Amino acid sequence: MMSVISEFPLFPSYAVALGVGATMLMDVYSFLLKRIFKIQPLDYALVGRWALYLICQLQLRHDSIMQSPKRRGESTLGWVLHYAIGIIFASLFIELSLLLNLSPQCVIWSIAFGTVTVMFPFFVMQPCFGFGVAASKAPSPNLARMKSLAAHAVFGLGIYVTIKSLTYVGFYI
Repeated sequence: MMSVISEFPLFPSYAVALGVGATMLMDVYSFLLKRIFKIQPLDYALVGRWALYLICQLQLRHDSIMQSPKRRGESTLGWVLHYAIGIIFASLFIELSLLLNLSPQCVIWSIAFGTVTVMFPFFVMQPCFGFGVAASKAPSPNLARMKSLAAHAVFGLGIYVTIKSLTYVGFYI
């Protein structure tokens, strides 16, 4: 079975556009939550800090990433990784849509996919940061879980909105 990448020469640029668009909507959502409701989003510098410790010191897990000393460039790297992960998830979305014969232009499928991507922070990133599985060691675990779940559902909505926008301007996969 051939993958989407080999079947569609425009796949890489489409996946980048889709991932960036969906991640941007997620960031707008987080910005609005912060401005309107004073709800703090994840500081992506923590993602960069984690990556720098992993690369430079081979340290995968922290007791608390927030207590680990800051590293130069962590904020920039964190934002780059945030968007790179969005692009990876968008690529996976396209592949799964074709593999499962699901329409990428279905809002339910897009939001369901986005919601499922919360498994990555729940079972990989949060434990590595010292927050426990699904933020079980966070000061307010249920609030942290709901914030993550909502943000990833919005990412899924962002996939749908971006696909519709790309289709409108004539950019198809």
